[in-house]
Amino acid sequence: MKVRAIWLGVPLLLFVLASCSPVKRFHGYAPDDMQLAEIEVGRDTRESVAEKIGRPGMTGVMEGSGWYYVQSDWIERGWRAPEEVNREVVAISFDGSDRVTNIERFGLEAGEVVPLSRRVTTPETPTGALLRQLLRNIGQFTPGQLIGN
Repeated sequence: MKVRAIWLGVPLLLFVLASCSPVKRFHGYAPDDMQLAEIEVGRDTRESVAEKIGRPGMTGVMEGSGWYYVQSDWIERGWRAPEEVNREVVAISFDGSDRVTNIERFGLEAGEVVPLSRRVTTPETPTGALLRQLLRNIGQFTPGQLIGN
């Protein structure tokens, strides 16, 4: 009887332990620094950026504005709600002739938007409300909100 209980208990214990191991999930895409180094500020255009690193999942709201690459990293631990562990936004700005003017990488530290790296041709770099919304709100929804419940 004890042997049978052990044979039943061991697989159950292994199943419970396996279900507790963390699962990492990655959403979106933000090019790394090596990929961004291929882009020359003041020389590359929208089309050459698209060829080098691809088109983003988001573009600016207004015609002629920047491109935004957004990546979120999540960890799921067993039955607990998923936890976001990292979020980055790469913003590439263009001038009126579609040439790259700024390349910036932003992260989220303690709930605040912080620049992680910058390559600019103009002294003023807009860190507008759109970037703050991207960093704060992506991933802050439930499936019920998508369905309309």
